[in-house]
Amino acid sequence: MANKIATLERIPVGPIHIEGMLECPANAYGIVLFAHGSGSSRHSKRNTYVARVLQNIGIGTLLMDLLTPEEEADYAARFDIPLLTHRLLAATNWIKTDQRTKHLPIGYFGASTGAAAALQAAAGFGEEIGAVVSRGGRPDMAGISALENVKSPTLLLVGGWDDEVITLNREAYEHLRCIKELVIIPGATHLFTEPGTLEEVARQAAAWFERCLKPENAAQ
Repeated sequence: MANKIATLERIPVGPIHIEGMLECPANAYGIVLFAHGSGSSRHSKRNTYVARVLQNIGIGTLLMDLLTPEEEADYAARFDIPLLTHRLLAATNWIKTDQRTKHLPIGYFGASTGAAAALQAAAGFGEEIGAVVSRGGRPDMAGISALENVKSPTLLLVGGWDDEVITLNREAYEHLRCIKELVIIPGATHLFTEPGTLEEVARQAAAWFERCLKPENAAQ
């Protein structure tokens, strides 16, 4: 991969297409697919910021809209975890077959309900997914069966002031049988809008993906 990739892609999923911004630095050593939360999109400033941090350390990113505009208008669809998972599985298969990215280890970054879809997809792919990071996620919505079948090293990041989500993450964490960490970000609410908290999320995520996706680290 001699040159940086930065292209808007239309990924086929049955009769529809989902849009995704694919960006890979030269000589990328991994790629992370972003599963956005309810009411968010590939234009999310928070996830775009995290993606830039990952790109700066040599990781490609795919920021996607897992729902069509029409589906996004349906509030219930935002919480349809099987549907979100199906779309993420399709995007992953596309990444695995595209000539530009098929050689890259894959990770998932899930936010809110997107974290549940990321964990369900990771359970489906097994060891093919190198790492999962959840930001303010709802891993509990993945279901106990999926959580117990995740093989990918999983990092759960939760805001210190997000009491209900902390409880839900702790419950989900107990069902994970993979390499795992649960990190509480002090002074952060659900959306990590407080000064320095999103930067800490990005730092933690970058370290986790580098540890798990970089070939010389993953081999250890």
